[in-house]
Amino acid sequence: MRIAELIKILRPKVKYRGLPPHQNLWCGGLPDFEAGGISCNSKEVGENFIFVAIKGNRQDGNKFIEEAVARGARVIVHSPRSLVHSPQSIVHSPQSPPLNHWRAGTVHSKKACFVAVKDTRKALAQLAASFYGNPSAKIKVVGITGTNGKTTITYLLEAILKQAGLQPAVIGTINYRFADKVTPSKNTTPGPVELQGLLCAMLKAGAQYALMEVSSHALHQQRTEGINFSSAIFTNLTQDHLDYHRTLENYFKSKLGLFKGLGRGAFAVLNNDDPYSAKIRKATQARLVTYAIGNKADVTARDIKFTSSQTEFTLSLGADKIKLKAPLIGEHNVYNILACAAWGLKEGLAPALIKSALEKFSSVPGRLEKIEAKGDFCVFVDYAHTEDALKNVISALKKISGRKIIVVFGCGGERDKGKRPKMGRAACGLADYAVITSDNPRSEDPLSIIADIKKGIKKNNYCVIPQRKEAIEKAISLAQAGDIVLVAGKGHENYQILKDRQIPFDDREAVRECLRSLNY
Repeated sequence: MRIAELIKILRPKVKYRGLPPHQNLWCGGLPDFEAGGISCNSKEVGENFIFVAIKGNRQDGNKFIEEAVARGARVIVHSPRSLVHSPQSIVHSPQSPPLNHWRAGTVHSKKACFVAVKDTRKALAQLAASFYGNPSAKIKVVGITGTNGKTTITYLLEAILKQAGLQPAVIGTINYRFADKVTPSKNTTPGPVELQGLLCAMLKAGAQYALMEVSSHALHQQRTEGINFSSAIFTNLTQDHLDYHRTLENYFKSKLGLFKGLGRGAFAVLNNDDPYSAKIRKATQARLVTYAIGNKADVTARDIKFTSSQTEFTLSLGADKIKLKAPLIGEHNVYNILACAAWGLKEGLAPALIKSALEKFSSVPGRLEKIEAKGDFCVFVDYAHTEDALKNVISALKKISGRKIIVVFGCGGERDKGKRPKMGRAACGLADYAVITSDNPRSEDPLSIIADIKKGIKKNNYCVIPQRKEAIEKAISLAQAGDIVLVAGKGHENYQILKDRQIPFDDREAVRECLRSLNY
């Protein structure tokens, strides 16, 4: 795409005087050219790139402008407040000086021009969408947001769409996958340039739907700006990420942004048992479809029965009453199934097709994933890393076992400290015994994290073993016939983040090794 066309999309805050009309949103003195790429990372900049200087929580992109120009950036998009001089004095045009003074130093180049915009994050997302040809206008993008359940819902929707003979692609916490290509994910929702690139590649590969987990961080940082969502699903909202959002209300406002951005032609799927759905209902112009277990809704579940391998219930799907046997356990998974059934109903898929896909479904990696053991007890690995998720999973397991629940868990370092004692209270309050260990401590002292967890514990039914593999082995060694061991917190992850390095570690493999060493 030509650079002048890209720049017009931004509608820069500063219009440059003295330029011909066709160059009004372009910088004089530089010829138009084909954009080589877009980045907010100076180290990824190449020839003829646009560099967007974003001031983040840890790094200030304005400090890397010199490096970006040296690597080939010819357009610098910035906020006016990032400049020492007024915006009018920094344009590289015949009437202005060629050098521009920044807090980070002086850019010694006559090859770059500068474009001031009100919001650099929004600008990056808009540029990325245009650079890749606005792929979300040609593929149905489904956004899934909420504290828990996002990953499971993407897997269930993927199965339903495949059953319908359609081609879905997925962007989520575990991986990005389409056309038999699977890429491990770095973020639940990638940055806008990578995100638009993925959507473009998915579209070219023949995908008709893109199922996207949309995190609160992504919404707050406007990574999804420029994406035309055809529908969105809200799962639930409980405490998480308050290290970033500070308050639960701020956390919700970020989630709400997804639904505020839906057009009248889109639809929203809301959990009527979650009080935050009422606020979403008032804020969105999209068409609505609801699901619930306790309250009235368009899609509901009644007569729920749990076993160690499946859940049975009557699914009310519009006018249809369907007896369903799904190979997922726990009430939280009933909600996930209902959300997908409600989405399928609104999308116009046949109830019989939805039932067939749900009953054929196998499992989600690291979500109540059962590890086979020779003993008369069960071991499950789950991603639960919030108080609510831990409660849901332990409660689900208690309904299928008459004996003890032994849980292994910890809390991540450099994350919301407020949830640590709550997770301790939930684990020890609901489980029969807990082994408290390390999760991803990052730069924090594992023992300090564990001390925070212990502040919420009221019982004496736990022990502390900081080494995660030793903690897992301890829990398994305590298990007797009929017991359930739950290893919570990391799920599908195959690494552990320590203070100075990241090491290979997979709870599922650790469980298998411990079972072998204990002759199970």
